[in-house]
Amino acid sequence: MLDSAVAAGAAPGGVMAVSFRGARYLYGTGRLALNDPVRPNGHSIYDLASLTKVVATTTLAMLAVSEGKLELDAPVQRYLPAFRGRGKELVTARHLLTHSSGLPADRPLWRLSPNPDSALRLVNATPLDTLPGARMVYSDIGAIVLGNVIEHIYGVRLDRLAARKIFRPLGMGSTGFRPPATLLPGVAATEYDTAWRKRIVRGEVHDEKAAWLGGVAGHAGLFGSAVDLLSFGEWVLGTLRRSGGQADEGNGPDRPTAGPPVRPEILGEFIRRQDVVPGSSRALGWDTPSPGNSAGTRLGSSSFGHTGFTGTSIWIDLERDLVIVLLTNRIHPTRNNPRIGPLRVAVANGVVSLLKVRPPVPQP
Repeated sequence: MLDSAVAAGAAPGGVMAVSFRGARYLYGTGRLALNDPVRPNGHSIYDLASLTKVVATTTLAMLAVSEGKLELDAPVQRYLPAFRGRGKELVTARHLLTHSSGLPADRPLWRLSPNPDSALRLVNATPLDTLPGARMVYSDIGAIVLGNVIEHIYGVRLDRLAARKIFRPLGMGSTGFRPPATLLPGVAATEYDTAWRKRIVRGEVHDEKAAWLGGVAGHAGLFGSAVDLLSFGEWVLGTLRRSGGQADEGNGPDRPTAGPPVRPEILGEFIRRQDVVPGSSRALGWDTPSPGNSAGTRLGSSSFGHTGFTGTSIWIDLERDLVIVLLTNRIHPTRNNPRIGPLRVAVANGVVSLLKVRPPVPQP
């Protein structure tokens, strides 16, 4: 399926990775860039785009709640006094995590501000479009604010905090913001940036807002590999298993206890559909299966996941003890490529169908 999708132009290359009951399966195909024939594998590094929101920012929020440093229903202004404007005293961290804060989806920071500091001031001064909780609008601006909240709580920049609290404890050696030059040969290329860089982007964040903010932001900027994301997903399943969670205790081996010290009941709350806005599929940071989204039609109702604009996705199915990761650079060399949507659905459905337990064939 992945070979066919790459041949049809869904992306120059990609990696699919599956963890099922503790066993891992990985497959890469295509190339890292149009002018680089190296075939991707489980250790190839991709711009994870909005997977940053869940792997880094949401996980750090879970840790802050676990440590008693963040209250989900407290005003954002308690932690970030610069977050000012009409109605903003009503915005909470729960609103930011469920994309129901009332903030707009996007702003072209690179055109509206001369430097990262002024861009952050612009983000925090952005007026609300609606009252908090009135509707769901998927908002990069809200995720940037949440990242800023976490930085203020800990007094540490987001990239250093995520490395210390998440990536190093989980052994995610190729995951981080602003990858060093030593890793660049293994990084997949993304888009020819027509906005302001005027070149193919490779080894630096594709998202223009994150790039303007120095490559570190709450909504985008994270790079990582399929192997690392499987480790992350397995940690999530293991944490839930320790509390009884929603995963079937008999489905797999004991998970390692190493990793971020998130309290299991808090992780359980974060992956639960919140219904802050009636009909919204959003959990806290995460999304849940809904008609037409990348979960497909066969993942369990307690599953949760997220996608990234560059062509990335992760879904975790608690009922099956299953992690599905798809990493591609579908925007290389242009974002005008809609073929990734059907591929995400086909991958999720195909994996689940292959994992069905079939009865043994009767012997003569």
